[in-house]
Amino acid sequence: MPNHSGPKIRLDGKVAIVTGASRGIGKGLAIGLAAAGARVVCAARTIDHNPEGLPGNIHETAEAIRSIGGDALPIRCDIGDESDISNLIQTTLETYGRIDVLMNNAMASTRGLFEKTTHEMWDLSMRINVRSLFTTCQHVIPLMKKQGAGSIINMSSGAAGHTISGMPPGYLTYSVAKAAMERFSTALALEVAEAGIAVNALRPGAVKTETSVHELGEDYDWSDWKTPESVVPSVVYLAAQNGSGMTGRIVDAREFGGSWP
Repeated sequence: MPNHSGPKIRLDGKVAIVTGASRGIGKGLAIGLAAAGARVVCAARTIDHNPEGLPGNIHETAEAIRSIGGDALPIRCDIGDESDISNLIQTTLETYGRIDVLMNNAMASTRGLFEKTTHEMWDLSMRINVRSLFTTCQHVIPLMKKQGAGSIINMSSGAAGHTISGMPPGYLTYSVAKAAMERFSTALALEVAEAGIAVNALRPGAVKTETSVHELGEDYDWSDWKTPESVVPSVVYLAAQNGSGMTGRIVDAREFGGSWP
C-alpha cells in the first residue's frame, strides 16, 4: 500500500482528460484534478441542460473548474463512437499540445435482470464499457510514448470481484464489463510500462451520484455511500504515476482516505 501521508501531490503542467465529466464521479474528478493543478478536458455526451433528464453537463463542470481558478476545456464525446474519440484527442492536442492523464470514467450501467437482458443491452455495455477502453488507449498511448510518460486510469467497481457482495440484483452485465476492464488494465500495463506509461484500474467504492439515485431511488439506504469527492485523492495519486511507479494495479479508493482537495 502506498504512503499518502506526505505533501499533497501537485499536477501542475499536466493535461488530463476525464470522460463522463458532466456529473457524478466524473465531475468530482475533473474538479479535483484541476484543484491539483492539471488542465482538464471535460468530456461527455451531455452539453445542454435537460429539465427532464439527469442534472449536469460538461459546460457546467468546466465553469465550476474556472470558478476555482482552473483551466478547463469542455468537449462533447460519445465514447462508443470512434470518430468522437478521435475528435476528443485531436481537439485536446490542438488546445493544450499534450495529454498526460486519461481518466476513463464514462460508463453504461445497462441494469437489468438476466432474463430481461437483451442482446442490444449486452452489446451496448460491451461497446461503452469495454471496447471504448481499447479505442481511447489506441489513440492516447502513441502520444504518451512520444512524451515518455503518461497515466491511464480506468474506473472499475467492486462488482468486478470474483466474490460479489452487497450488489443489488440486475448488475450481471455491468459486472462482466467491469471484470473485463480490470483484465484489460493489468494486461496493457505490462506492454507499456517500458514506455513510461502507467495503467491502473480503480474501484471507487459505493458513491452516491445522480445516476445511482435514478437507478435505486431516493428511499434507498445511502448511509454508507460516499460522495464523488472521496475518490479524488486516489485519482490524483494515480494521475501522478508513470511506468516506473505504480502500474498494473487494481486499486481501492478507500486506501487513500477522504481529504480533498
